[in-house]
Amino acid sequence: MRVDRPPPGEDLNTGDETAPRQAASVIVLRDSDDGPEVLLVQRNPESRFMGDAWVFPGGSVHDDDGGPEGAGLRELAEEAALTLDGPDTLVPFSRWITPSEVKIRFDTWFYVAAAPDGAAPKVDGEECVDLRWMRPADALAAGEREEMLLVFPTIKHLEQLAELTSVEHAYEVARAREVTPIQPRVIVKGDHAEVLLPGEPGYDS
Repeated sequence: MRVDRPPPGEDLNTGDETAPRQAASVIVLRDSDDGPEVLLVQRNPESRFMGDAWVFPGGSVHDDDGGPEGAGLRELAEEAALTLDGPDTLVPFSRWITPSEVKIRFDTWFYVAAAPDGAAPKVDGEECVDLRWMRPADALAAGEREEMLLVFPTIKHLEQLAELTSVEHAYEVARAREVTPIQPRVIVKGDHAEVLLPGEPGYDS
């Protein structure tokens, strides 16, 4: 496996392809003297899906959410006790679809949002057991040191966030980009797996 690529984190699918479920994640940012910080929550180690991983708050879309934006707002309130001022505070940043080679799949919209003034997030203690405000570069370094479990989509987003200079810069970048679905592939070679992004060598083979 490439040293910069974590394992898929879920069981590979040897049967029919699983249809992805709609989901949403919210990348909450706040400014600091050393650059923007992002809110990461730690999933319960007992969770069947991505247990112990540090992720952006989020989850599956429910029927009464009214779409991914509503799901993002609800999950942020449930997992981190943060309430935003409606869907207008969310700006689409990316859309990722779990590789077809994985059993549990999601079609996830990622949104950027500024933390409300005086925000004091708190984990629910069930789905999520801890949280941290971190500069994206610091989170990536902690992942490299194996102090935090980071999954592939989180790593790729943190790499992009590490290039931003402020929350307003994040909004500018998000508003200027065209969001198109990104679906990595899992290539199994012997006893290990490699995750490839569209356009990388081997993705289309």
